[in-house]
Amino acid sequence: MGMFDGLLGGVVGAEMATVVNSLIQKHGGVQGIVSQLESQGLGNTVKSWVGTGANEPVTGDQIHAALGPDMIAQLAAKVGMTPEDLSAKLAQVLPGAIDKLTPRGTVPAAN
Repeated sequence: MGMFDGLLGGVVGAEMATVVNSLIQKHGGVQGIVSQLESQGLGNTVKSWVGTGANEPVTGDQIHAALGPDMIAQLAAKVGMTPEDLSAKLAQVLPGAIDKLTPRGTVPAAN
């Protein structure tokens, strides 16, 4: 199990915890995935996930565009989903996952 699987498993389900964990690892940690999403125009949305208030929603199309088609296709192939289905699922679970991994409203420093 990855370092976040146990923490995320109860929030997003085991299969999606593995996907989110892979995504976080490929970006060098929570800070990396947050930076990636912010740099792709989702800054205010991601800040709501990190912060202590309500999480703003995101669409599958926004996730697909922010992470890039290659990354989405690679992760989708690993779990046997279409890229569209994976993007939609990530749009549902990523806000809660990032929220859970930043419990005090701050992004942990990269390791």
